[in-house]
Amino acid sequence: MNTRLLHDDPQGIETAAAILRAGGLVAFGTETVYGLGADAGNDRAVRAIYTAKGRPGINPLISHFASADAAFAQVEATPLARMLAGRFWPGPLTLVLPRARDCAISTIATAGLPTAAVRVPAGRTIHALLTACGFPVVAPSANPSGRVSPSDAQHVLAGLDGRIDAVLDCGPCPVGVESTIVDLSSARPVLLRPGGITLEMLEDACGMPVATMAGSDDARPSAPGQLSSHYAPGLPVRLEARSVAANEALLAFGPALPGSGLVWNLSADGDLHEAAARLFAGLRFLDMEGHRRGLVGIAVQHVPAHGMGRAIRDRLIRAASPRP
Repeated sequence: MNTRLLHDDPQGIETAAAILRAGGLVAFGTETVYGLGADAGNDRAVRAIYTAKGRPGINPLISHFASADAAFAQVEATPLARMLAGRFWPGPLTLVLPRARDCAISTIATAGLPTAAVRVPAGRTIHALLTACGFPVVAPSANPSGRVSPSDAQHVLAGLDGRIDAVLDCGPCPVGVESTIVDLSSARPVLLRPGGITLEMLEDACGMPVATMAGSDDARPSAPGQLSSHYAPGLPVRLEARSVAANEALLAFGPALPGSGLVWNLSADGDLHEAAARLFAGLRFLDMEGHRRGLVGIAVQHVPAHGMGRAIRDRLIRAASPRP
């Protein structure tokens, strides 16, 4: 299969939509990361995503919609869900809700769960693509399963060239980490994955504490991003580094530790939003260049656990976990 690189223009968007309508796979940029899209109601197309990525079938997918009304037609929306959608959609927030009786999303995409994960992404191109399709599009991150997520089109091609039909080049992703996932299927909201909408923003909107899921769930994840090993470069990752060896690359935050000849600084000024936007590109760069130089690992400086730091730390902890 030859993977086409499509331009971010009306012709490219229409070509991408036509491929999706025909049951093909198209990667595209959102405000978070690049997703690998397929028609959410087409079982064969959804299976093709799992095959292209090498993704475990127990790991559910997020369905993307052009509007909140379209999303809530597929799930049982609660007043809290509608309030959060009004506050944060379009944007990097995914809501997990019970499937509607006539839900058109493939049960393969929801991994057989009674719930579905839905969101309305932000961005001119993705909105135009979803509108042109006229159906929900499932889209996990457009990379081999478990590896570093892509934040530009070349990252997608590096991992999936020849496995998918096309990549719609939407430029770099401004948020840089995946969407926040909140489970609203029970009485109290539960944060399943931190992301572009912070816990503090959620609690302010909800007017109540939001529970957080402890640890990982490798046996039966209820949403994407819950596997213990995820977002992993080839080189091993060492967290909370207070020093760095000459044979290690350094992922810095703030003033960089001395000792490494290969450094990627997430944000020299300690800006967590800048750090999130640069995280996956930095891991990819250090991994590729570190391998070329014969380095043995990536040391990571401390990142604070508040605001966007919570999402960054979640990705780094999973990147550092033992590989399956």
